Amino acid sequence: MEQQSYVYILASKRYGTLYVGVTSNLAERIAQHKSGKGSAFTVKYNVKNLVWFETFSDIETAITYEKRLKRWRRDWKISLIERRNPYWEDLSRTALT
Repeated sequence: MEQQSYVYILASKRYGTLYVGVTSNLAERIAQHKSGKGSAFTVKYNVKNLVWFETFSDIETAITYEKRLKRWRRDWKISLIERRNPYWEDLSRTALT
């Protein structure tokens, strides 16, 4: 059985800077971003709020989706976020606890 994997979007604020990532441990990865150890980009632009994520059954599928999502236009990513999270709430407060 494969371990679950996740593609996620972080935002600095509503309609702010976006970051797309992939991980096999979402809670741990978000904790890294929030503590300033996630990536140089997220530290530089203060991108810490988990605003969207999707679960996948294997890492290869998740990586493929992440690469595709990174190529999306910004307005498409915003629409994706707002369909599930219209108020841009930080999902790490509720979804990962």
